[in-house]
Amino acid sequence: MIEYLQGRIAELSPTVAVVDVHGVGYELNITLNTFSDLQTKTDIKLYIHEVIREDAWTLYGFATARERELFRQLIGVSGVGSASARMILSSIPPAELEGVIASGDERRLKAVKGIGGKTAQRIIVDLRDKIKTTGDTLLALQDHNDIFDEALAALVMLGFTKQASEKVVAKLLKENPTLKVEDVIKKSLSML
Repeated sequence: MIEYLQGRIAELSPTVAVVDVHGVGYELNITLNTFSDLQTKTDIKLYIHEVIREDAWTLYGFATARERELFRQLIGVSGVGSASARMILSSIPPAELEGVIASGDERRLKAVKGIGGKTAQRIIVDLRDKIKTTGDTLLALQDHNDIFDEALAALVMLGFTKQASEKVVAKLLKENPTLKVEDVIKKSLSML
């Protein structure tokens, strides 16, 4: 088993990195998250996941061991292959993905190309208890709750009912968890 490769980037595209390790070039399938991390570097270390089949030997490279672990957990879910797992990790950064799974945000997973409702539910059910809620994940969830509370308080002060405001704000944050407080309030005003 190859644990990691350390060397120089010979070629880099959004989906593939070729790493030169002492004169041998290894082609690695990467996520957009890893691609972003590699763009400013020449000497790198990537954590490897190998898929060995009768007709192919494929290597996947990840900027962090945490991202590789999430990839392995995702491909362990029935119906999620390497391509789907890579697409999920390219669409949702690892810390945010942990938060999405921990909070059961099925809609966010369904927004990823190729992931349907049943697959999203299966990922949440299978991985919710396995996901380690790290400090980064807790911080992301806490920020999400702070935005919810601030937006809700502002809408109630503007004269809207708490119950109606809660539904609208929750819907907006589920659809787009990266919204800022101001954006949530503005969008809520047009929906109330």
